[in-house]
Amino acid sequence: MPSAAGPAWLGWLETTRLAELLRGEPWLFPLVEVLHILGFVVLVGAAVMFDLRLLGLSRRLPVTELARHLLPWARGSLAVVVPTGVLLLLPQATHLGMSLVFRLKLTLLLLACLNALLFHHGVFRSVQAWDTDAPAPPRARASAIASLVLWAGVITCGRLLAYL
Repeated sequence: MPSAAGPAWLGWLETTRLAELLRGEPWLFPLVEVLHILGFVVLVGAAVMFDLRLLGLSRRLPVTELARHLLPWARGSLAVVVPTGVLLLLPQATHLGMSLVFRLKLTLLLLACLNALLFHHGVFRSVQAWDTDAPAPPRARASAIASLVLWAGVITCGRLLAYL
C-alpha cells in the first residue's frame, strides 16, 4: 500500500544490491548518467534531424533515405537509454517516483514514442508522394512539431530533476 513516502515497491528498488552499488561507488552513478545522456543525444539528435527534414529543410534529401539512415541509430540508442534510465532510477526511486517533474518526463517520453509510432504507421505510409522536393503533408509536419516539443520537454524535465 502506498505511504506518504511513496509506494512500497519504490522503496524496495532503493534497497536492491544494484541501487546500493550505484550509491556506494563514487564513479558509477556519474558514469551511468553520462552514458544515459550520450544515448539520449543519439536518440533525440536523430529525431530532430528527421523532424527538421519533415518541416522542409534539405528537401532534396529523400525522406525515405534519411529514415533508413537515422532510424537504426535512434532505435539502437534505446538499448543504452532504457537500461541506463532504469539504473538512474534505482538509487533514488522513492524521491523520483514522487516527483511531478519525473512523472511529467515519463509522460512526455511516452507521448513522444506514441507520436513516432502513429507517424510511422500513419502518414509515413504515403511517403512516396512527398519523398523528395515536395512539402511533407500537414499531418507529417504536425507530427514533427509535436516531436520537437515533446523531446525538448523530456530533456528539460531530465535536467530539472537535478535541481528539484
